Amino acid sequence: MVLDGCALRYADSGGDGVPVVFSHGAGADHVMFEAQYEYVRAQGHRAVMWDMRGHGSSRPAGALFTAERAIADLRALIEHLALDRPVLVGQSLGGNLGQAIVRRHPGLARALIVIGAAWNTAPLSWKERLLVKTAAPGLAMIPARHLPRVMAEASAVGQAARADARRAFSQLSKKEFLQVWRATVGFLTPDPGYRTPVPLCLIRGERDRTGNIAAAMPAWAQAEGVKEAVIPGAGHIANQDEPRAVNEVIGAFLRTVLASRGAS
Repeated sequence: MVLDGCALRYADSGGDGVPVVFSHGAGADHVMFEAQYEYVRAQGHRAVMWDMRGHGSSRPAGALFTAERAIADLRALIEHLALDRPVLVGQSLGGNLGQAIVRRHPGLARALIVIGAAWNTAPLSWKERLLVKTAAPGLAMIPARHLPRVMAEASAVGQAARADARRAFSQLSKKEFLQVWRATVGFLTPDPGYRTPVPLCLIRGERDRTGNIAAAMPAWAQAEGVKEAVIPGAGHIANQDEPRAVNEVIGAFLRTVLASRGAS
C-alpha cells in the first residue's frame, strides 16, 4: 500500500477470524511481533502486522514521521484491508498510536492491548513534564554509532531480544530516530477525565524502566478499572523477552472480549 510517498509493508494472514493488528515500537519493526502474530493466527484470528513509515521494510519514509501521519497510516491500512473493528495491539509507540486511534475514532476498533507504553492522557507532574522535555535532547547527545546498542540494552533484557532490537534500531539514522521519538511524545495529551471506550488490556514488563511506565501503568489500570498484567523478568519489550507469557495474556483477553461482546 503506497501512501504519501511511502510503500507501507504489512503481513496479513487472511481468513474470517476477528482481525488483530500489531503495531511495533519506535525504531523497531514487525519482527518484534512475529511470535504474537503466529499465536493469534493459530487461535483462528486474522493476524496483521506492519512496518510503520520509515521503519523496517517501509523505507524510504517518503514523508516526515509525525503522530498525525502515523494515525492516518494505520487508519488507511485498516480501511485498505477492510478490517471489521480489529483488536489493536501496540508496543511502546504502537501502544500510543493505538490509544490515539481509539480516542479519535472510537468505533474503529473492538479492543485495545497496550504493551509497555505511556498513558497518552495521563496527568503529568512537573517532573514528568521535565522528563518528556529533556528526553530528545538527551538522546541527541548519544553518538550515532552507539545509539542502537544503547536503545537495545534499555529496551530488552534477553540477549535474543536485545540482538533483534539492535538490528531494528540500526535501520534508522539518528536523525530519523529522533524524529520518531518526537512524534511519540506528540501522542501525550493530558486529559485526566478520559476513559478508553473499548475493552483495554495493559501489559508491562516487570523490569521495564523506560520513561515513567513502571509508575504510570499501574495508575492507568486503576483509573480504568482493569488489572495490568506484569510479566516477570521482562523488560520494555516484554513480548520479545517473554513471548509465551505475553501470548497467554493476549489469548485470555481475546477470549474474554469475544465471549462478552461476540465476534460480530
